[in-house]
Amino acid sequence: MKHLLQIKNLSVSFSTLSKKVRALRGVSFHLKEGETLGIVGESGCGKSVMAKSLTRLLPPVSSNIDQGEIYYKGEDLLLKKESELRKVRGKEIGMIFQDPMTSLNPTMRIGDQIIEGYALHHPHASREEMKQRALELLIRVSVSDAQSRLSQYPHELSGGMRQRVMIAIAMISSPNILIADEPTTALDVTIQAQILGLLKEIQKKEGMSIVLITHDFSIVAGFCDRVIVMYAGRIVESAPVDELFRSPKHPYTRRLLNSIPRLDLPSTRHLYSIHGSPPDLSSKIKGCAFSKRCPHAMHLCYDGIPSPIEVTPDHHTSCWLFDPRVERKGPS
Repeated sequence: MKHLLQIKNLSVSFSTLSKKVRALRGVSFHLKEGETLGIVGESGCGKSVMAKSLTRLLPPVSSNIDQGEIYYKGEDLLLKKESELRKVRGKEIGMIFQDPMTSLNPTMRIGDQIIEGYALHHPHASREEMKQRALELLIRVSVSDAQSRLSQYPHELSGGMRQRVMIAIAMISSPNILIADEPTTALDVTIQAQILGLLKEIQKKEGMSIVLITHDFSIVAGFCDRVIVMYAGRIVESAPVDELFRSPKHPYTRRLLNSIPRLDLPSTRHLYSIHGSPPDLSSKIKGCAFSKRCPHAMHLCYDGIPSPIEVTPDHHTSCWLFDPRVERKGPS
């Protein structure tokens, strides 16, 4: 499969009156055609910032892309003008935002919000044609009584319905890439399974690629082909899903997996937690960002940032424990 999207050494910061927060610090990865890529990590690790950077949706006043390249179909999106980016947003790269209640406009009817993007990319389409397209999408995403929903407002729909509307908005122009930023947050388990099943069904029919951002490894296990683990603005491990669950390498990944409740262990077992807190991204981080929370940390970990090490051809981890120049090997 070809690389539909390729990110190289992307660094993003936010400036306030008193400090500069380095939210992304040299992120590099790729997305293949038809692939589902999962991105996981603690809150504040840079997942959503990275997603919004892909189509430059970050606030222009406070944010800055310090360095990097974002190639879509061989063209660097960071070099494009705003007018050129509008042709990519929605039409080529769609996005489902994290919270539908705050992402949808409370003063606009559902139908108008769905066709807004379609009208931008298809200016010659008639109003009736656009409404029919919106109706077809609502039916496709399993919204009940779809015809009447077009004239309703967001507050009149349930959380699951609003999330389906967000999917319809993202799919209105049949994008090649769909970025889903925690699309099942705050939904119950039943609705969560329905939304994920719906995304998978749409992907098969459209042949699109999906970037799924989440903090839930159970969702990644059943939905994704490959997974990236982020910590403090960096990618610490990337691998095919089956291989990551079978043989995680980075200490942070191992601890994230250990913190998942399991039914095959005694009920008396205490839930595992990762001690300490993530580092302050407004301060300079000299070595590995996880070193102060890692039980395997060496002196080297506090002084130098580890480069990605190839474990297998498609499995990489940024950890000194697996660097062949270091005598000590990774944890068993």
